[in-house]
Amino acid sequence: MVAVLRSLQASPLPDEIAGVWRADQLAPHPQAILPSGHTALDAQLPGGGWPLGQLTEILQTQSGPHEWRLLLPALQSAVQRGPLVLVGAPHLPHLPVLAAMDIAPDRVLRIETRSPAERLWAAEQALRCKDIGALLAWLPQARSEQLRRLHLGGSAAQPLVFAMRALDAQRESSPAPLRLIVQAGEGTQVSVQIVKRRGPLLEQALALDAPLPVLAALKPRRGRTSKDAHAVDRPARARIRKLATA
Repeated sequence: MVAVLRSLQASPLPDEIAGVWRADQLAPHPQAILPSGHTALDAQLPGGGWPLGQLTEILQTQSGPHEWRLLLPALQSAVQRGPLVLVGAPHLPHLPVLAAMDIAPDRVLRIETRSPAERLWAAEQALRCKDIGALLAWLPQARSEQLRRLHLGGSAAQPLVFAMRALDAQRESSPAPLRLIVQAGEGTQVSVQIVKRRGPLLEQALALDAPLPVLAALKPRRGRTSKDAHAVDRPARARIRKLATA
């Protein structure tokens, strides 16, 4: 036995072995992926993007616009494959803004629930739909075995599957192969720290440029001049002057 171990230590392992990945390298992702829309993030994700059909956890101190700013580029592509399902969203989605970001209102389905158990049940049922494009589920209370059902449930439809959880959940075990901490960054940036991935530990957080969606939605459409952009304001100002002189 000792001779066998010495022989293995003396023989260098090949750089690539089918079905095996080294812990100091990003794992080659056998399943399909969808680019995140952030070049710096894709460079640090196994396979170069969000995994399709597998659970990804986003950990935050408080749910808000940060997850939308991070996920919007990928969701724009995901809705081309199927509807976007929101389970337990803490805020109403602003449909005009999503429409301006090429996510049509009829491609968004928001499911209201009254308990953590209902949220998990609704998320599992949504993953059984074959034409779903993405699932975003806010799960402040979920156990590891419950998350495992979501992780395995998305394998058939191959959608994007995200679970938004509290930052304290970082201490708990999770079946999700990818876990990220998302926080506000400087200016229009979001800070993303990858705390779990199939690859080496990434100690430094990533600063990703992710403007607020409302700012992008308010940009003037192409083909309109600055004069046309303010046409709505002129009648209002004229009425104000008329009232002031009356």
